Amino acid sequence: MTSLSKELVFLILQFLGEEKFKESVHKLEEESGFFFNMKYFDEKAQAGEWDEVEKYLSGFTKVDDNRYSMKIFFEIRKQKYLEALDRHDRAKAVEILVKDLKVFSTFNEELFKEITQLLTLDNFRENEQLSKYGDTKSARSIMLIELKKLIESNPLFRDKLVFPTLKTARLRTLINQSLNWQHQLCKNPRSNPDIKTLFTDHTCAPPNGARAPTPVSLPVAAVAKPATYPHLGAHGPFPATAAAANANSLAGWMENASASSYVQSSAGGIVLICVYPRGEVLILKRPGTPPNALGMVDNQTTDHEQLMKRLRSAQPVDEVTYPAPLQQASWSLDDLPKTVACTMHQGSTVTSMDFHPSHHTLLLVGSRNGEITLWEIGLQERLLSKPFKIRDMEACSLPFQAAIAKDSSISISRVTWSPDGSFMGVAFTKHLIHLYAYQGPKDLHQQLEIDAHVGGVNDLAFSYPNKQLCVVTCGDDKVIKVWDLSGRKLYNFEGHEAPVYSVCPHHKENIQFIFSTAINGKIKAWLYDNMGSRVDYDAPGHWCTTMLYSADGSRLFSCGTSKDGESFLVEWNESEGAIKRTYSGFRKKSAGVVQFDTTKNNFLAAGEDNQIKFWDMDNINTLTSTDAEGGLPALPCLRFNKEGNLLAVTTADNGFKILANADGLRFLRAIERRSFDALRTPIESAAIKVSGANAVANIGPVITKVEHLDRSSPARPSAILSGVDPSVRSMEKPRTLDDVPDKTKPWEIAEIVDPVQCRVVSMPDSANPASKVARLLYTNSGVGVLALWSNGIQKLWKWSRSEQNPSGKATASVTPQHWQPNSGLLMSNDVSDVKLEEAVPCIALSKNDSYVMSASGGKVSLFNMMTFKVMTTFMPPPPASTFLAFHPQDNNIIAIGMEDSTIHIYNVRVDEVKTKLKGHQKRITGLAFSTNLNILVSSGADAHLCIWNTDTWEKRKSVTIQLPAGKPPVGDTRVQFHSDQIRLLVFHETQLAIYDAFKMDRIRQWVPQDVLSVPISYAAYSCNSQLVYAAFCDGNIGVFDADSLKLRCRISPSAYLSQSVSGSQAVYSLVVAAHPQEPNQLAVGLTDGSVKVIESSESEGNWGMTAPVDNGILNDRTATSSATSNPTPEQSQR
Repeated sequence: MTSLSKELVFLILQFLGEEKFKESVHKLEEESGFFFNMKYFDEKAQAGEWDEVEKYLSGFTKVDDNRYSMKIFFEIRKQKYLEALDRHDRAKAVEILVKDLKVFSTFNEELFKEITQLLTLDNFRENEQLSKYGDTKSARSIMLIELKKLIESNPLFRDKLVFPTLKTARLRTLINQSLNWQHQLCKNPRSNPDIKTLFTDHTCAPPNGARAPTPVSLPVAAVAKPATYPHLGAHGPFPATAAAANANSLAGWMENASASSYVQSSAGGIVLICVYPRGEVLILKRPGTPPNALGMVDNQTTDHEQLMKRLRSAQPVDEVTYPAPLQQASWSLDDLPKTVACTMHQGSTVTSMDFHPSHHTLLLVGSRNGEITLWEIGLQERLLSKPFKIRDMEACSLPFQAAIAKDSSISISRVTWSPDGSFMGVAFTKHLIHLYAYQGPKDLHQQLEIDAHVGGVNDLAFSYPNKQLCVVTCGDDKVIKVWDLSGRKLYNFEGHEAPVYSVCPHHKENIQFIFSTAINGKIKAWLYDNMGSRVDYDAPGHWCTTMLYSADGSRLFSCGTSKDGESFLVEWNESEGAIKRTYSGFRKKSAGVVQFDTTKNNFLAAGEDNQIKFWDMDNINTLTSTDAEGGLPALPCLRFNKEGNLLAVTTADNGFKILANADGLRFLRAIERRSFDALRTPIESAAIKVSGANAVANIGPVITKVEHLDRSSPARPSAILSGVDPSVRSMEKPRTLDDVPDKTKPWEIAEIVDPVQCRVVSMPDSANPASKVARLLYTNSGVGVLALWSNGIQKLWKWSRSEQNPSGKATASVTPQHWQPNSGLLMSNDVSDVKLEEAVPCIALSKNDSYVMSASGGKVSLFNMMTFKVMTTFMPPPPASTFLAFHPQDNNIIAIGMEDSTIHIYNVRVDEVKTKLKGHQKRITGLAFSTNLNILVSSGADAHLCIWNTDTWEKRKSVTIQLPAGKPPVGDTRVQFHSDQIRLLVFHETQLAIYDAFKMDRIRQWVPQDVLSVPISYAAYSCNSQLVYAAFCDGNIGVFDADSLKLRCRISPSAYLSQSVSGSQAVYSLVVAAHPQEPNQLAVGLTDGSVKVIESSESEGNWGMTAPVDNGILNDRTATSSATSNPTPEQSQR
């Protein structure tokens, strides 16, 4: 809306206020979004009219616009929720929780959990944070103070909180001035004019009483445009002269379109011109106003207006000033990434990949099994995986529910990052898209699930219409749709006659548009105005085609394949809508659709014939090709990073390879040597500072503007060919160019023997010589430590936010608080009739930290983590429970290992054992779920491992761990999955071992020796699965490289125990827990009942050095090395 239009709205607001149209005033304020009436907002909030408060607020901002807006809506809904609880209206409170507050769980799950827990309290003031909550009136007043601060800080309310200074009745004054001016123009002005209406221009009747001729209004489209425009004065929108815009003189896409194009109006066709550098012009047309139109079309967008201004401008189009195009830098074949740096095994056929726009080694991968995975290429680490899961089946359409019921399999057709890297979008082959908010390697939250299309969603991209980040999708239903980040559909583009295969959003200057292609080979272009397509053209091959711009946005390419298997890679002349050049080098026939990408404004690459082919953009002949040392599928997917020094290429065995040039290899090596912590620093935005505000900060990323959207080829809409079943899942280390490690440098193990070499904090009130720490856990949020003693007592310690600890996470730099509810309850297990010295304590924590389940030889107790109340008890002995594990996808399902060697699959909600698993000979000592492989691995005191199918609960396989010669199969064997959910850590007092859980083949093994020669008491992966922490029965703690099982660091008991204790051979770590977000932090529970948190010192950063790599094979030249790969029986029994 123009400035004058905005001022007119203010004049109308003033007029309505003066005329006492109060409801109309506030309705216009809300609908225009120009003036936020804080007084009205305050009145409605004080009156508790929450629906009106949110409705008025929604005219200015939405929940997810920014952190301030999210905080505002949260405070309002929280207050509404607390008032319902205060009235003891539980039903209303639950409704508010589900409908209004659940939206915030995606961004701050811990906070939502705490809010949910308030339902369990008789008075929510029992919660410490709400203990000072007074009556409703005072609470609303306090809330409004905070809301006003947030509104004033919110950039969306800038210039909207102060009404402009106007003289009284300003609109009436302007109307009077207009009437006076009209009267002065009358041919026969009367001295006392009689003005009876404002609906028509004023004229004084002629003296003879004849009627003046009625003015005739003709539609703009029916009036021929003059060659020049009259001078409109200093404030006129156009110069004194202008060249006539002649549509017929400008060649464009529509002039060269096929016969299927619609016929243009010869009289009033509106021509939209995007002016490019070098005078090139892209013409996008739509039918003009029909001759019988009643007036000028009012629904033109701002883009249209700006383009029309340019058309009418006196300046020739080739005189428009643009940044000069960069001179093409010299290049050589060495700039192409062709050297295999590493190979990753995904575990399922890779269907789509995308590098992060600014973190150039961060790769997002989508798979045929519906899983997304985030890889850090520099560390060859799978940071996280998200298996496909329907967030809300009830919210999905009936066609989708029917499709899933018929066939539950679903694949990913596209994964992509938003231009600023704060969001990732995922399109699936059935109906759905998922949107995730990303703020760091361990901070990924699903923000949206949209049932976007009927059938498959074939492509997804991000765009910025009207400077608002949006998601563009297309699908089998022949439609292109545009969504905002709240899931609201903004545009619905219809016009294709076949399923839409791909979309390519782009912009020229400030003109935003979308190219789309369908599987019948039609190319269309759309502006964000619901006015139909501007282009209808045929792509070469007349089948599946992808369009893609060069990195600088100046050149347009497309690549596609015909139904007969002939592939085409072309560059388009945008000014003419014609093919500028066709690249050669493809095979005559391909069995699928060729995919391609561009990089550095110099090169094109396409995957075909089991290899990658490269072209110079300015030369139609292939530059070179590579087979990436073999193993590529017939039509590999590929993706460059933004720097162009790395290229990800899919392999035929459910993985991908990273190809690199010399710069890329140096970059990867530098990352390997870099501090692991420095690499892991998450992308964080500044926290909102509002005094007294409850912490809902750190919710939602800040969206920033970018210049170009650079995209790769989408997945084919048809079914993907079956891939090879995953068989080998280990990772190959990077191969380097001219970089053999310096063999003169010995591999040194770091020795931590002094307290100054690390940071240690003891949990207050933890030491209890009469009882040992039997089990130890971190809360999943990372803010607390939970310990279970051998006497059945459990204690919880929590860290709070402070200047010394701004994150509020567990740290060895600050002493935590021994946390208890106001009631003073203890979490104590049922130990009646239990011989504690013979009992096997066990504990498990729900994913949301709401409930803890534990047993100490008696019944299993389920505790509420906020109140410490026992919610229920079950499974009375005999047999006693010995290990507990929540199902990772359903907190109501629990796997319970028993003393009699069975495993019970128990449903808490219905209090029923679904099935019993039998396969061990002695008690169960460990359980671990893999969501990737859909298996449960169990370990027993019989030194056996069993693998169970979690769909059918049938046993797949059983293996025995290899024990030293003469060692009887006794002692606890425990298991833990790597973060990739494929590799499995198995530890026993005699060994550490890494297994491939899919085949249950042992990959590595380490046995106690040298300085760590006593039995192992416990072991655990670090949160990123790069390290293994192992505790020993003499008090030593070993830190091992998780891939090689090489010892990186030894932490002596003298470093974390007091001198009086460290001299005692009886005190050592019985259990170890790793922090869920900090890879260099661990907690230990000791035989003297104490609990300690240990961190590497700030100066050291990491625990020791990364294990050396020698041409892709772990360097095994140290005399003390004992990690073996597929060892012989003799080796394993040393």
